[in-house]
Amino acid sequence: MGAVLGLCSMASWIPCLCGSAPCLLCRCCPSGNNSTVTRLIYAFFLLFGVGIACIMLMPGMEGQLKKIPGFCEGGTGSSIPGVEGHVNCDVLVGYKAVYRVCFGMAMFYLLFSLLMIKVKSSQDPRAALHNGFWLFKFAAATAITIGSFFISEGPFTTVWFYIGMAGAFCFILIQLVLLIDFAHSWNESWVQKMEEGNSRCWYAALLSVTAVNYLLSLVSLIMFYIYYTHSDGCTKNKVFISINMLLCITASVLSILPQIQESQPRSGLLQSSLVTLYTMYLTWSAMTNEPERICNPSLLGIIGLNSTSPATQDHVVQWWDAQGIVGLILFLMCVLYSSIRNSSNASVNKLTLTSDESALIEDGPQADSFEEGSGHKRAVDNEKDGVTYSYSFFHFMLFLASLYIMMTLTNWYSPDVYYQAMTSKWPSVWVKISSSWICIALYVWTLVAPLVLVNRDFD
Repeated sequence: MGAVLGLCSMASWIPCLCGSAPCLLCRCCPSGNNSTVTRLIYAFFLLFGVGIACIMLMPGMEGQLKKIPGFCEGGTGSSIPGVEGHVNCDVLVGYKAVYRVCFGMAMFYLLFSLLMIKVKSSQDPRAALHNGFWLFKFAAATAITIGSFFISEGPFTTVWFYIGMAGAFCFILIQLVLLIDFAHSWNESWVQKMEEGNSRCWYAALLSVTAVNYLLSLVSLIMFYIYYTHSDGCTKNKVFISINMLLCITASVLSILPQIQESQPRSGLLQSSLVTLYTMYLTWSAMTNEPERICNPSLLGIIGLNSTSPATQDHVVQWWDAQGIVGLILFLMCVLYSSIRNSSNASVNKLTLTSDESALIEDGPQADSFEEGSGHKRAVDNEKDGVTYSYSFFHFMLFLASLYIMMTLTNWYSPDVYYQAMTSKWPSVWVKISSSWICIALYVWTLVAPLVLVNRDFD
């Protein structure tokens, strides 16, 4: 009898796997909006793919990956034109595997981005595909990923490397938009609490967080000059650090000018401090990709444990480094925040094609938040009259996120001309450092736009 009941319980989940998003979480989560639950499931799809990509880089996986027919054939059997007899599969297989896994995820989200163009409400037949059929979608994503392992090498890796750089560049800008949105929401929340009571406590907290952000930025700046520059060289690093330092100072001063404060009461040093800290990270990330090893010491070399470049030591690639781990953490925060964000910032909502109705948990029970005839909690379909976010843009953002994580996990490396080792290249440096400049420019524009476009409503 127990076995029969167990089978019946499992069978009750089958409609959930094929139906709408809320059914997947109805037994373990409180009631919430359908729009948020769906985004969370897609985010967990992406995080699952990231976990698989990380496994591909684990020590010992090389032997397993080389068993895939035609995946990496070194020596005279190489499938890469012009490098017969040179390919080092021990170096290449982990790199190729991450590219294949991320290619599968990227194609899955790009396909849905195209399918969901101009979906206006949950009454659109395509909305059912977006919000349901999870088992089939998981199977499709898995099939695309497995199939990508059998794509012949040729120019695939090289072309996908440059596509990955472009996509990662765009995702870095999206990260900044979400960071500014988070800073505005944070600042607004604490200022509101200051006005409600105990103002000294909240003012001290706001000031402390701002001071810590600027202190971390200052320490980073000093460390950059000490370890990433030399008196007789590393001129590019000196220029990068100095330019970004001046740009961050300019943006911080602008944010507290009387004219800016009058038109943008919510702007302040908290937002500027977060943008400054993020810019310092992008600067550091760019310098860690410099091909000149004397200007790009590894973290282990800085702390005195290892002075050998991870990309050249006996052709053994150290995929996990400090800036990659920080980039992975930022990626996770960005994806999760984009799934549950409930912003009142109209400018950011327009940039992300989102309305301000996407709260994770509604205040109090809803009449239609329970499945009729049962006590199971169901999420509210809050998109019958109109979607609260652009389905197409959300999938496109996850497409860019797949490319960003692909570049982050592989440290923006690419094979050398003989496919013997992984090396850093200058295009990666320029993509990262230019993204830092554009990030500051975007932030400054959010400050001065109300003064320049006086006929526009920025409330």
